[in-house]
Amino acid sequence: MSEQCPNCLSRRIGKKNYGKKTAGVVGASAGTYGGYAAATAGARVGAGLGIVAGPVAATVGGIGGAVIGALLGGATGASAGVILGDVLDDRVLDNLRCLDCGYSFSPDPESRDYIR
Repeated sequence: MSEQCPNCLSRRIGKKNYGKKTAGVVGASAGTYGGYAAATAGARVGAGLGIVAGPVAATVGGIGGAVIGALLGGATGASAGVILGDVLDDRVLDNLRCLDCGYSFSPDPESRDYIR
């Protein structure tokens, strides 16, 4: 990292990544709920069809589908949240912190590798 503290000119710089952490947790929570809700709705349809396969198969399939839906939704939501949080950290928040003086600042826009 070529960043330098604008306050004390130290090169000992750390990243806080608050946006990435927060958005990742929110995305995981929303994705888990969304995945569970969608899987539960599908399980209700499957339970209606359980007359053909039997009630035990419908129950096991419904519970398994809800769990898998929640896990996949949580993973997808967390991934999307981390990507959004990374953009917030880089472009909006003062993500860098000097490890010598504690000053927080944003990265130098000239040193970013963004496509413009």
